[in-house]
Amino acid sequence: MAGTAENTTKNAAGAFLMSRAEILNNIRRGLKRGEAPADQRAAVMTRLDARANNLIPRRAQLPHAEQVALFKTMAREAAAELIELDSIDQAPAAIARWLTQQQIPELVCASDPALQSLDWSVLDDIARTERVARAGDLASLTGSFAGIAETGTLMLYSGATSPTTLNFLPDNHLVILHQSCIVGVYEDAWKRLRSATGGAMPRTVNLITGPSRSADIEQKLQMGAHGPRTLVILLIKE
Repeated sequence: MAGTAENTTKNAAGAFLMSRAEILNNIRRGLKRGEAPADQRAAVMTRLDARANNLIPRRAQLPHAEQVALFKTMAREAAAELIELDSIDQAPAAIARWLTQQQIPELVCASDPALQSLDWSVLDDIARTERVARAGDLASLTGSFAGIAETGTLMLYSGATSPTTLNFLPDNHLVILHQSCIVGVYEDAWKRLRSATGGAMPRTVNLITGPSRSADIEQKLQMGAHGPRTLVILLIKE
């Protein structure tokens, strides 16, 4: 069965590459162009590999302390809730208080070693489980890779210890973000990610700005339209 699944995947990938080649060939014929010369292809690859910055917003060209302040301002404007803590060791107690106030009896967590090492005994009767999220889950807790000051955005990526379902299925998403992981602009976040992963992109990268919302229906703002109704950022100062 495993071999059959592997062959199916390879066949699907091969079909995708063939379809893409056919589309590009049709475009070339329509433009009456052939294959680009080798020197032009090399020049394009050099430009892509350089990953030069686009225009950088002036408001994000700030010292790090001011980037942190800007992130907090933009996150709050996007309707995210911020809980500022001096140490990650304070996170379990802060989470327990928040869940108790919201009368939420359970928490689904990522199996992140940084989270596993914390003392969760303060949760008392609140059930904490480590698994992928399922429909009907009330609250999830994840870490985050970076915070982007220019828009108050969180960058999270999928992996064995950080399933993407935790970011979108539960009604309430609690996220731990260290101030040291806040950067000014998107370009810096992507550079940081490439450096951390050795240039190999994760399967999924999620950019989250505030809780999910939509005004598509009668132009009335609805929270939780496509994901969590509430985004809580636990901002760690250390």
